[in-house]
Amino acid sequence: MTRTDGDAELLAAIARGDRSAFEVFYRRHAAWLQLRLRYRCADRTVVDDVVQETFLAVWRGSARLRDPSGDVAGWLWRIGSRRLIDSLRGQSAGQRLLGRLARRRHPDAPSAEEQVLLGVEHGDLAGALSRLSPELRAVVQATVIDGLTTSEAAVLLGIPPGTVKTRAMRARHQLRQDLA
Repeated sequence: MTRTDGDAELLAAIARGDRSAFEVFYRRHAAWLQLRLRYRCADRTVVDDVVQETFLAVWRGSARLRDPSGDVAGWLWRIGSRRLIDSLRGQSAGQRLLGRLARRRHPDAPSAEEQVLLGVEHGDLAGALSRLSPELRAVVQATVIDGLTTSEAAVLLGIPPGTVKTRAMRARHQLRQDLA
């Protein structure tokens, strides 16, 4: 397989067990997937493991694109983001705390990011976000916190772009009311 082959051809070859097609596919998509997952998780080890698991699922055939002419990047992102969520859910609270403590450079002075997060966690915004329905909260997380475009959020959430826009509008309206 060559670098000029389309993703549909590469996926068909991967399904037949073609290692060179898999290598081309991996080189084409691994870097951006890893970068985007790092926006959601600062732990490089976790992200590296998730990227590896994502591409192993493609290789083993447990993850198949239903429509080969479809959006391969969105499909990979959906697999990777779901595996990241599963990985993070699997960590115990103690493991997360130990990881955070190990990353702290100055134990006496919290970073600016930690101060903002503490304010969000314990302030009115956290309560307002928690009162949003799961559908609205998912759209806010995808578009505001993760910085995805409407189209990317639609692919990630499996809903039409118009629905993403409507839910974002409803979420903003409800947050304005709750924070007023």
